[in-house]
Amino acid sequence: MKAVLWDMDGTLVDTEPYWIETEYAMAEKYGGTWSQEHAMNLVGNALLDSGDYIRVHMGIDRTPQQIVDELLDGVVTRVQDDVPWRPGALELLTDLNGNGVPCALVTMSWQRFVTPILAHLPEGTFTTVVTGDRVEFGKPHPEPYLTAAAELGLDPADCVAIEDSNVGAKSAAAAGCTVLCVPHHVPILEGERRVFADTLSGLDTAAVRRLTRPV
Repeated sequence: MKAVLWDMDGTLVDTEPYWIETEYAMAEKYGGTWSQEHAMNLVGNALLDSGDYIRVHMGIDRTPQQIVDELLDGVVTRVQDDVPWRPGALELLTDLNGNGVPCALVTMSWQRFVTPILAHLPEGTFTTVVTGDRVEFGKPHPEPYLTAAAELGLDPADCVAIEDSNVGAKSAAAAGCTVLCVPHHVPILEGERRVFADTLSGLDTAAVRRLTRPV
């Protein structure tokens, strides 16, 4: 484990409720229909893909780009007021930094949503940040994790990814990372290069090394 690559929504921070509340508000504003099932289908996906899904399934006359822009307006406002950290995430991130393990953030959220969250962390906490508006193909495609590993100058096989969704786990595993899966809002399927933990609480650098060590 030469580096740890962190997903953000649902892994580092529990912002999924912010997205879902904004989706329901959009449905009400434009006279569309929405459901918890549809909301869960978006977890971990690239934002423009989510925008197209919302356009079709919510049944509103907005382009994917317009939908994404309005979603971001809503969630950025919420996260500026309160960042809901996931249990154990800050403690593990601090311990990894203290032990000299480089960390990268690999998220399908766009930079303007990520920036106010990073503002709450010490400068340099993440060596590199890969956002959804920086890559051509979002999760579950491996490009986001391949990009992060390349920017760290590492082979993805030497990196551990931390993910909370099956979409994200698929992306990281396809890139060649070992994936520490900590399911939250949606289940994660068993699969190659995947190990599971119920929570990040109580995990430190040594514990992550033990969990992800090849058998």
